[in-house]
Amino acid sequence: MGQSGAGLDKNGPDPEIENRAKRSPGPDPDGSHDSNRGPWCLRRKSALREMGDSPPLAGEDPKLKEHALAELRKKRELFPDLAPMLWHSFGTIIALLQEIIVVYPALSPPTLSLPASNRVCNALALLQCIASHPETRRHFLQARIPLYLCAFLQTESKTRPFEYLRLTTLGVIGALVKADDKEVINFLLQYEFVPLCMHAMTTGSELSKTVATFVIEKIVLDDVGLGYICATADRFFAVGTALASMVTSLDDKPSPRLLKHIIHCYLRITENPRGLEALQTSLPITLKDGTFNNLVKDDPTMQEWLQQLLVKVTSGKVGGWPPSVLGGLPKI
Repeated sequence: MGQSGAGLDKNGPDPEIENRAKRSPGPDPDGSHDSNRGPWCLRRKSALREMGDSPPLAGEDPKLKEHALAELRKKRELFPDLAPMLWHSFGTIIALLQEIIVVYPALSPPTLSLPASNRVCNALALLQCIASHPETRRHFLQARIPLYLCAFLQTESKTRPFEYLRLTTLGVIGALVKADDKEVINFLLQYEFVPLCMHAMTTGSELSKTVATFVIEKIVLDDVGLGYICATADRFFAVGTALASMVTSLDDKPSPRLLKHIIHCYLRITENPRGLEALQTSLPITLKDGTFNNLVKDDPTMQEWLQQLLVKVTSGKVGGWPPSVLGGLPKI
C-alpha cells in the first residue's frame, strides 16, 4: 500500500496555492458584485450583518487572528454560508494554512503545547466547515488542502494536545467522506489516506479510532474503494490487521459505535470475492463466539449486519487469492 502519507512526499501541496491565494482579488467588500463565485454572494450582506463584528483572519496581529479563529469556530454552526464566505474572502485560506504550517516543527520531536493545539484545531474546524459544504468541497480538493493535514495523522504521541489534533484532523476527512462523493474517494485513494487512517485506528483514542474507521467504512462502501483495498494481499492484510486490532481492543473497552463501524467494514469486504475468501480464515473469533452479544443486542441494524457477516464467512464459496497468498494472511 506504500508508506503512510506517501502521496504527500510525491505530490505535496500545490506550491502555487499561496501565490494564488495572495493574488486572488476576493469578493467586493459589500458582496454586491461577483459574477463568478456563485449564489453565496447574494446572501453575503445579510450573513455579515448577522455575524456582527467578527475579527478578520487575514490580519497581521497574532492575537486578533487567534481571537478570530475562536469566534468563527463558535459561529460556524449558526451560518450555513460561512464556508463559501471563508473560501472567497481575501487572504482567509492562506491565513488558515499558515496556522497549520506553523505547528509542523512541534510534531517531531513531539513538543506541541495545549494552547497551540487548541489554536490549530480552531483552524481545522473552519477547514472542516469548508470541506463539508457542497459549494466549496470541490475547490477544497482541487487545491489539495487535505495534504497539509497528512503530517498530523502521522503523529505517534498520545498526549492530550496530539490526540485533540489527531481527532480534529480526522473530523476534516470525515466531513469529506460524508458527502458520498466519488471525487472525494478517488482523492483519498490517490494520496494514500488509507494508511494514515489505519495509523490513527491503531494509535488514537476511542474517538479517533471511531472517526478513522468511519472514513475507512465510507471508502470500502464505494466500489472503487473496495476494489482498491482488496486488489492486493498487502492492502487487505494492512486493513484486516487494523480492524482486528480494534476488535481486540474492544474486549477491554467496549464501544458499540466503534464495533458497528468495524462490522460494517467487514460485511462490505465480503462483497469482494478475494475479501470474502480471506475473511473465512481471518475474521476475529470474538465476532463469532458471542463475545459482543451485549453490545449488539440493542441495535437491530448492527445485529443484522453481524448475522449477515457470519453467514457469508461460514457459507461463502467464491474464488479469491491463491492458497499460497491466503496462507500469509492473519488467522485470528
